[in-house]
Amino acid sequence: MNLHPLSVTLASLVLATSALAQEVTVAESWARATVPGQKATGAFMKITAKQPSKLVAASTPVAGITEIHEMKMDKDVMRMSSVAALDLPAGKTIELKPGGYHVMLMDLKNPLADKSNIPLTLTFEDAKGQKSQQVLQVPVRAMNMMSTHKH
Repeated sequence: MNLHPLSVTLASLVLATSALAQEVTVAESWARATVPGQKATGAFMKITAKQPSKLVAASTPVAGITEIHEMKMDKDVMRMSSVAALDLPAGKTIELKPGGYHVMLMDLKNPLADKSNIPLTLTFEDAKGQKSQQVLQVPVRAMNMMSTHKH
């Protein structure tokens, strides 16, 4: 069997990408639902990498801009800013959550409806510089402020 060198290279890249993707696990992903006219929201999840890695990018067709963001207190003010990458130490679960690290979806093309799903592609990079992607179907949830209180 004579395989074209380009076919072999492409097959190797696909296998390398899927093998690396299995090194990073994403769990409990969700995005906050929006109301008409709202142009931004957040997506949240828990990420665990088997080897030291970084979350270096995120993208979705539902938003014009998708960035990795951090919220932190600066003196007495909560500030939000984009970060170039989020470190994922080996074996440690990093939680992206409201008020902390999250994926910011800006310039939304349409409101995100409760109980719908949106595609979200995450790009990871391992310590050797190899990149991989995971495509998620992220559930959209409305955040009812009353339901967050413990009784």
